[in-house]
Amino acid sequence: MNEIRKIALFTSGGDAPGMNAAIRAIVRTAIYNKLDVSGILRGYEGMINGSFIRMDSRSVSNIIQHGGTILKTARSKDFLTEIGMKKAADHIAKNNIDAVVAIGGDGTFKGAEEFKNYSEIPFIGIPATIDNDLSGTDFTIGYDTAINTVVQAVDKIRDTADSHDRLFFVEVMGRDAGQIAIYSGIASGAESILIPETETLLEKLINTLESGWNRKKSSCIIIVAEGDETGGAFEIARKVKERFTQYEARVCILGHIQRGGSPTAMDRVRATRLGIAAVEAVLSGQKHQMLGIVNDKIVFTPFKNAVKQHLPVDAALIRIPDIVSV
Repeated sequence: MNEIRKIALFTSGGDAPGMNAAIRAIVRTAIYNKLDVSGILRGYEGMINGSFIRMDSRSVSNIIQHGGTILKTARSKDFLTEIGMKKAADHIAKNNIDAVVAIGGDGTFKGAEEFKNYSEIPFIGIPATIDNDLSGTDFTIGYDTAINTVVQAVDKIRDTADSHDRLFFVEVMGRDAGQIAIYSGIASGAESILIPETETLLEKLINTLESGWNRKKSSCIIIVAEGDETGGAFEIARKVKERFTQYEARVCILGHIQRGGSPTAMDRVRATRLGIAAVEAVLSGQKHQMLGIVNDKIVFTPFKNAVKQHLPVDAALIRIPDIVSV
């Protein structure tokens, strides 16, 4: 293996709180190990266009507390083509890059896995996505902040729901995975949580609402992952209102507020640990693997395994609303 003198890093896909903390850790760990560092702007698109910038310790000052990503992010259709990947490989070579750290999610690692057909440059991945839908890590960077954002929002919504005897359907992100919905729903005391991994049974939901109404509950909160097979919060709300008219029903789509905001302490620590480990992994000769934290230990997962598997939702978690909403 060639000696590592210069590394590059980029963020890709959807932004996640804690990405900046990871960038900071990577840059400063590289400098600590006497490596040169380049940032690539706007992910794979910037790699294709040659958008490389030199980074030093000062360039990552005062960013650990900020959401988003100072390197910007984008989804690149051109990188899915042979021409795009060859252009990216040329720019990697022209900038004398010896290794790359990719911060992102499923699509980011799929791209890195394909790119090895066009370049021998080693890639190390850091999982950063609010969906927490990658195997090989207990939690992804950004997930903890996202669920706390949802809980804070639902707490406010419940104040209004209680005041007006209303039923609220709150839609959260999760096109393919219900991780945000299940944790935030439990933490906010939701009466029911609807996720893509389980079938939504309308009769069961109606029975839950009727039981609450008979016990003089002044409000109900239903958390709906956007990927639920019913078609999202508006559709399930329509079906429920046709059958259950006791509550005045409202729908709230939380949307992109779940992606923003200052990262929690847990996300900052997780991002810092993984950023340091990524540079050390490159220096030790690791390549084409995603780093994760499982049982509080750094672990490696090949990209092809990280992108093909999704974390199942624990059946014990799915039971919780049924137990505690009686």
